[in-house]
Amino acid sequence: MAAGLLGASLAAPPALAEGPVVPAATGLTVQGGRLVESTGSDLVLRGVNHPHAWYAGETSESLAAIKAEGANSVRVVLSSGDQWAETSAAELSGIVEECKANRLICVLEVHDTTGYPEASAAVSLERAAEYWLSVRSAVVGQEDYVVVNIGNEPYGNTGYAEWTRATIDAVATLRGGGFEHTLLVDAPNWGQDWSFTMRDTAREVYDADPTGNLVFSIHMYGVFSAESTVRSYLTGFVEAGLPILVGEFGHDHSDGNPDEDAIMSVTRELGLGYIGWSWSGNSGGVEYLDMVNGFDPASLTPWGERFLNGPDGIGETSEEATIYSGA
Repeated sequence: MAAGLLGASLAAPPALAEGPVVPAATGLTVQGGRLVESTGSDLVLRGVNHPHAWYAGETSESLAAIKAEGANSVRVVLSSGDQWAETSAAELSGIVEECKANRLICVLEVHDTTGYPEASAAVSLERAAEYWLSVRSAVVGQEDYVVVNIGNEPYGNTGYAEWTRATIDAVATLRGGGFEHTLLVDAPNWGQDWSFTMRDTAREVYDADPTGNLVFSIHMYGVFSAESTVRSYLTGFVEAGLPILVGEFGHDHSDGNPDEDAIMSVTRELGLGYIGWSWSGNSGGVEYLDMVNGFDPASLTPWGERFLNGPDGIGETSEEATIYSGA
């Protein structure tokens, strides 16, 4: 991760490549730069990241606890089997059912792509797309409840110029394979897009998806240490009519001190989603990003108290998806 300065520019769209005819999106869709439910209601995600791939035994109780805190969504860490034990189709079906039972929108992400190719063990978006095709049976028909986050933080701080083409290709692979879900695409540079690769080519990537059912995800850590930086980045997408949410953020990080108050207030002001990192189980010196101690919902950390119960937090701003109430 590295810091950068924010400006504004959006590239013109290219001609669409020839490919299979893709049916119109169903379930959750993007309309006018907003994520919308099939009920017609605007959906602003207010969620928590949960590390299922590393703590599978904690998922059932954690999802129930996350819902009890008022979240309307959960972003679940999965594995393609390249770095950690593969999340099977059967296992994935169970996660989706747990989300539904807890009336949560389920954002599913493959974590094995994190920091490719800078991180030597990481895999490409192409490989993540192959995994999604292999577990398609677990999510097909769940388009009202599931967002497919193709790969976590694809591209570190090297090779990130390839992000645009790799993302377009991965989206095309999933659309060609019958995925009608809302697709969520993470930024490069360990998710923080300090190079503005995602920002500057977002229009190109968005227009390459024939369904238009695509949302961009920015992760906000040390690069986003000032309110002006947070506001500049997010408003650039909003003003361009491009859908964006904050897929990860915290109150502190090894690369700098993110402005969590600004992240939460600006997203509220703009009506954008956010998903905080993370429920529990952090290690390697970032244990302070746990929201609860040892997966115990009765033991909130300072970050958990701030995120869940503070100004512009989950308690104040989260609204349950209307697909669960029929509203």
